[in-house]
Amino acid sequence: RRGGAMAGSGRQAAIRALVALVAVASAPQGLAFQSSVRAVQLRPFVPAPRAPVLGGWSKPPAPLVIRPAAPLVPVLGPVPTAVGLNSALAGLGVATRQSMLTPSGLLHAWALGVILWSSLGWQGWSLCVLYLLAGSKVTKIRMKEKQDLGISEGRGGRRGPENVWGSAATGALCAIAALRWPEARPLLQVAYVSSIATKLADTFQSEVGKAFGKRCFLITTLKPVPRGTEGAISVEGTLAGVVGSLLIAAYGAGVNLMPWSCVWVVAAAAFFATMAESLIGATAQGRFKLLTNEVVNFINTLIGAAVAAGLVSMTRLRFLA
Repeated sequence: RRGGAMAGSGRQAAIRALVALVAVASAPQGLAFQSSVRAVQLRPFVPAPRAPVLGGWSKPPAPLVIRPAAPLVPVLGPVPTAVGLNSALAGLGVATRQSMLTPSGLLHAWALGVILWSSLGWQGWSLCVLYLLAGSKVTKIRMKEKQDLGISEGRGGRRGPENVWGSAATGALCAIAALRWPEARPLLQVAYVSSIATKLADTFQSEVGKAFGKRCFLITTLKPVPRGTEGAISVEGTLAGVVGSLLIAAYGAGVNLMPWSCVWVVAAAAFFATMAESLIGATAQGRFKLLTNEVVNFINTLIGAAVAAGLVSMTRLRFLA
């Protein structure tokens, strides 16, 4: 019995020791487990990338390399791009026998296009293209009727070199100046837009007035005169001129050549310039041989650009960067 009692007490002591050892050993593991659970709950789950398996061995995934997409048009610089693009368009114009420009006018338009793209980018270039398309379209309105009255544009509305530079010489000078003096670029871009807007306003005013003007008046005396008279204005033509200037001004603001706050400035400058052009036509153009239509057009666009630049400078409108 004594031996059995000793054996029983030994077993009980061993059991107590084992329980104590398990309790001591399990305590840190339980704390660690709880900490790991809390850590898992706090951290977002991010699945590990699957690695390819070759021959039973796993390799780390290759790094992800994002390559930029190749541009549709190679970036060659403004001048080579301008030469290439305008040459391609000139060749297309010759091949399709376009009716907006004479052959020599197309050559001069090519030179103008190179200047504008190289200095003002596609924005300035496309603005002038918009003028050419809209101006050519409105010139051909009721062309047969205007030809019968002897008040239509020569060559069926096709523009020659004198028309190209009479319309866009001021704009080209603004573009070159913007390239030469970048600190004045915002103001010069407004002047450029205004010069083109002024010319389209003049074209719309003249062609719509000759085609649809019911009553035309001489700007100096407001006496009724026949359609097509130099210095004549009409309600229909005047309203069309405002629409033309707003078309160019809105496009110029839309492509970030100037802020939208300058649209009204350009429209006002174009209106003033077209009225001044009508005044010159009524008073001086018939007296001086030097004042051809092209010279008057140049003066017209110069006034429009100068007035817009002056208004912006005086009102201190904020420019886009």
